[in-house]
Amino acid sequence: VQLQASGGGLVQAGGSLRLTCQASENIDNLPYMGWYRQAPGKQRELVGGISIGDATTFADSVKGRCTISRDNVNNAMYLQLSSLKAEDTAVYYCSALKRGDVYWGQGTLVTVSS
Repeated sequence: VQLQASGGGLVQAGGSLRLTCQASENIDNLPYMGWYRQAPGKQRELVGGISIGDATTFADSVKGRCTISRDNVNNAMYLQLSSLKAEDTAVYYCSALKRGDVYWGQGTLVTVSS
């Protein structure tokens, strides 16, 4: 499966963003899809993910201000993040688990200005 993340850009602190992860094929059978991010000089970290049954998990750093959803009709996954902080600045990546393999999309840069 090929994944393409989009929707990044420059956002003011306190604002919100919506990222899209577009898949090249049906996602209804993908057991898990996730969003990760990598800030400058730091390791890639999990932001959150969504299972085939729409159960979601989130990193503590985004709990309460993050929503992840999947759209099986349009083969896409979305990340909505609000109350943005400078520390949310990172390259955001989406991933998908398929038959035991993890697939990654290219990242989309989110820069939060204070």
